[in-house]
Parts: sequence; structure tokens; C-alpha cells
Amino acid sequence: MSLSIPTYLECVSCAKQYDLKDIRYNCECGGILDVKRDFSNVNGEELKALWESRWGAKSGIYSSGVWRYKELILDIDEKFVVTRQEGNTRLYDAGKAADYVGVNNFMLKHEGENPTGSFKDRGMTCGVTAAKMYNATSVACASTGNTSASMASYAAVCGMKPVIFIPEGKIAYGKLAQALAFGGVTLQIAGNFDDAMELVQDVCNELNIYLVNSINPFRIEGQKAIGFEILQQLEWNVPDWIVIPGGNLGNNSALTKGLQELHELGIINKIPRVAVIQAEGSAPLSKMWKNKTPFEAVKDPDTIATAIKIGNPVSWEKSLRGLEWCNGVVEDVTEQEIMDAKAWVDASGIGAEPASCCSVAGTKKLVDAGVIKPEESVVGILTGNVLKDPDAVIGYHKDELGHMNIKGTYSNKPQLIEATLEAVKKALSK
Repeated sequence: MSLSIPTYLECVSCAKQYDLKDIRYNCECGGILDVKRDFSNVNGEELKALWESRWGAKSGIYSSGVWRYKELILDIDEKFVVTRQEGNTRLYDAGKAADYVGVNNFMLKHEGENPTGSFKDRGMTCGVTAAKMYNATSVACASTGNTSASMASYAAVCGMKPVIFIPEGKIAYGKLAQALAFGGVTLQIAGNFDDAMELVQDVCNELNIYLVNSINPFRIEGQKAIGFEILQQLEWNVPDWIVIPGGNLGNNSALTKGLQELHELGIINKIPRVAVIQAEGSAPLSKMWKNKTPFEAVKDPDTIATAIKIGNPVSWEKSLRGLEWCNGVVEDVTEQEIMDAKAWVDASGIGAEPASCCSVAGTKKLVDAGVIKPEESVVGILTGNVLKDPDAVIGYHKDELGHMNIKGTYSNKPQLIEATLEAVKKALSK
């Protein structure tokens, strides 16, 4: 069973509408586009019951933690759907990390448990499905790592050619290795992510390649499922806060868009506050928010959290709109705060890449500032797997990140010992 909901594209800037028959990433005015739906004939309770009936499906598209919510993702013929049963990620009690941040009810939604190890799979299943719907044979993206790994995987699944543009230097090898392994044509350019993003748009327009960065409106639709799944796991009880890292800002744009749709349908009657956390060296939205100034890109973003090392995020307007709707906040955290928070997430037995741990570092900072109360319920979103950036892990625990002004505050250094029983006893007695 499926419900058919009239769907179209609408410009965020001027509200001009377009149907879905043609490939389009931007409005004629230059604004970015939203997927919009007419909910006038939709019963929210019936929709929720339909989603509940699909929970635990063992096969088919509804075994996916994205396509379970097909009606609010992309309601098209199943023959176009490209899926790896993404989603269905766990919601953990934060353990030691909860004590670290000072929140009694702190949970972590681990998107690093997706097929390629990051939340990008939720958007990519939808982006590549749209590419198939439009009869594309090639897909392309600019990436700091996770997007390229995900796109290359989903393209390989359905036989498309993946073309990847990555900035030179500071790409985590755990991510680059995936892109290469999955067959991505990888082009490393002189410049940063923002330069790569500008180039890939020109390439896609000129060479008729389908673009699947988060400027693609269908990518955002897939990423909404993170919020849907959190709420379904919580039996539709809405937390007080959802805290999420912010890089290109598509993820938090998707989160607030999905929550707004659920609220409009009456599926939830409480609006959680959303906190977007950026790395201090890559924080254009945070600077805009705190200084109450117009948006201005960061020319040379720099952070150990490579997944969010983006100075000119394409989704900043959508992000801002969503934050205003939910009475959200924006904060930024230092490199030290990111890596110390990561040490606690890892020590809790959960583990995540540096960018993920902005959500934990940011929660602590907001608790310390009195913005988040210790008694409030908080869900932090971890966006990537701990093995995405093993160099950062080893560098922190061996206290070898001094060149980045990062100390191994909670380091767990390996010990070199003699191969004797006495040496083992001595080491274990420390």
C-alpha cells in the first residue's frame, strides 16, 4: 500500500514552482529548490500507521530506513528505487558521553552505521534514484570524502558512472579509499571544497551529468528520514533537542524540513529545538547567527573535522529557515573541543569520526552556557563511522596533533613493552 501525494519543486527565494518532469537544481532567479507536497488530502494518522506496518520488513524497498517513509521521500515507481537497505541505524544511550556533557537523558543516533559508514547514504539513495528516474547514465559530486564514498557505492549498485571532484590535501584516507574501491572516477583539483563545488556544477551542466550534491533537492528528501526514524524509535515521543553537526548544511535543513512536515500533518504536536554545531575554523553560519550579520563565506576553511570543512555551504538559506521555524540555535566548537568530545564518544564504545562529535562538543558547550538544561532530553546525531578518519584517532591518542594545537587530553597511548610476563604485569598494574 502507498499513498500518492501531489509533489512539485519550489524556489526557496521567490516561491516559483516547477513540476518534476525536467532536471532542475536551481530556480530561474538563481535560488535553490525545495521538494514540496500538497497535504490537503493526507491523513497523518493513516500515514503513521502505514509506516508502523512497514517497521521490521525483511526485504524489498520498505526494509530501508529511508524508503519506509516513501510518501514523504519520493513517491515514484519502485522500479527506479536504488537502495542498499540504508538507515535502520541505532539510537544509543550516550553512556560516559552523557556524563561528559552534563545531560541526564542524552542519546546518540549513529548514522555511521549506514552501508558506506555515513548519513550520506540516506540522501544518496534518493539522489541516485532520481538520477535513474531521469535516465541518467553518470552522476557526479564534489566531496570532502563521505559524499564521494556514498555516491560511488550507489552508482555501482545500479551501473552508473560516478565522477568525483575532491579538493587537494586533507582528505581522510578512509573515505578516499571507499571512493576508489567502488570505482569512482576521482579527480583531485587544486583548491578547496568550495572550488570543487563550483567546478562540478559547471561540468554537470556542460556534459549532461546528473549532480547529486546536496544542492540536488532530492538528496535533502532522503536525509529527512533521519528525523523520522529517531521519532519512530522513540515511539513518536519528541525530544526537547536534536543536535547535529553543520557543514554544507543539507543535513540540518533536511531534519527541520521533515519535522515541519510531520507537524503540519499532526503526526507530532511538539517541535524539538535543533542546534547546529560547526567547527570554529569552518563556521560561516555560526558567525552569521552570532553576529547578526549577512551571510559571508569563509574563504579558507580549516578543521580536523574534514567532513564539515566547508566555507560556502549551498544550503545555508534552507538551514536558516528551518532553525527559525524550530527556535533553534547555532554554535561553533574548537578543534580541542571536537577531539575531546570524540574521545568520550569512543570511550563509550560507540565511536565516530571527528565531524560527528561536534554534536557532542556542542551539546556540552550549550549545557555549560545554560541554553540546554541538564534535565532536558537530547538526541545527538553522529554522522560518520569511527574508521572514516583513523589518522585523527591515532594522532590524538598518541598525542601527536600538536601541530594542530590539539592535545591528547584523554589519550590512551599504546605501550611498548618487553615480551615477558613481568613486563605485562607491570604494564597492567599502572
